[in-house]
Amino acid sequence: MGKKGGGAAAAGGKKGDAKGGAGGGKGAGGKGGKGGATDAGKETKEKKGYNHVKVRHILCEKQSKSLEALAELQKGLKFNEVATKFSEDKARNGGDLGWMVRGSMVGAFQDAAFALSNSTTANPNYVQVKTKFGYHIIMVEDKK
Repeated sequence: MGKKGGGAAAAGGKKGDAKGGAGGGKGAGGKGGKGGATDAGKETKEKKGYNHVKVRHILCEKQSKSLEALAELQKGLKFNEVATKFSEDKARNGGDLGWMVRGSMVGAFQDAAFALSNSTTANPNYVQVKTKFGYHIIMVEDKK
């Protein structure tokens, strides 16, 4: 339970920071021409470093099944094994979605994916989000 809570807290904190940072850049741009151009350049550089995530997920249509998968992860099972057993989409092969580009994912999934820290299938840092597709348990293996 600590891993889920930690991931959710980290995702929430980082989402807030990102929104604040983007808002600050826009505000500075409105105050002065030079300041706006410099801030926009910095914002672009930051995004370049994190435009792709190598992500795995477990997708369940029903919350009850998603909670079963979370319980298995909390017992210490590997993420890819739990994904193979519980995921209800094409990524059943260990939940691997491969490299995903910013803008190609639905909002809540994307926000959570970019907010999570990198982890491994043996010791995953994960978070659960709900989208129009169902309940996702997400972990990120790498970012670029």
